[in-house]
Amino acid sequence: MRKFSLVSLLALLTSNAHAEGGFTWMTQLGKVTGAEHAVHEAGLHHYEHIPTFVLVLLVLVATGFYYRAKTKNIDAAVIPDRGITYRNIVELYGSFIYTQARAVLGEKSAPKYYRFVATMFIVIFLSNMIGLIPGFLPPTESINTTLAVGVFSFIYFNFKGCKEMGTINYLKHFAGPLWYMAILIFPIEIISTCIRPVSLALRLYGNMYGDHMVLGTFSNLAPLLVPIVFMVLGILVSFIQAYVFTMLSMVYVSLATAHHDHAEHAHH
Repeated sequence: MRKFSLVSLLALLTSNAHAEGGFTWMTQLGKVTGAEHAVHEAGLHHYEHIPTFVLVLLVLVATGFYYRAKTKNIDAAVIPDRGITYRNIVELYGSFIYTQARAVLGEKSAPKYYRFVATMFIVIFLSNMIGLIPGFLPPTESINTTLAVGVFSFIYFNFKGCKEMGTINYLKHFAGPLWYMAILIFPIEIISTCIRPVSLALRLYGNMYGDHMVLGTFSNLAPLLVPIVFMVLGILVSFIQAYVFTMLSMVYVSLATAHHDHAEHAHH
């Protein structure tokens, strides 16, 4: 009976959280402080994703410090915990991410870009998942957030490409292997590369926005049962979208840092 009550309460709250014009913590704060009208007049309700995104980052920073505290001495760092513990979950995540990085970037490059890959995935995943908590709008439901993350990925893989190959050689690889085709290939490759952050942002934004629109719509039809089903699907969507974004970012890093024999290309 108690379990049924908790499930019903969770479903009801989730329905209210995602229904059109429903409850969020920022609008509730405006009502409590009597500043609801001022919030709407200033358009602050359009920027609810910003404090939520900051909250996600603060949680990750706190998690990192807590993990460091748990493994601050050699014995704690070497001897694993028993059972399902906080530390084991963090290390399981790290092992999963490193396996993915090694599969895409290779054994030699995986350690170089591991921190970028691990940070990118967990930030996007938690930004997606927080939308399943009643009262929170996911930051990735805003095109501003997804575009910012896409631009960060874009800057990162281009910077690493310039660092690994040298700026001149990195720009040369956009021209292709045949010098007499460079005038055609170079602008096409530049445009294709510049479109990457936009495609990453739109893919993530579209899927997360659509997922929560579906949840809100069906929650209004059956507020007690349907949200539970769509919450499970929401978890799956949150994971898949974070995984796809991270995998594509790793592919772009791999393409940007791959060494080419430009002398051989020039000879041909």
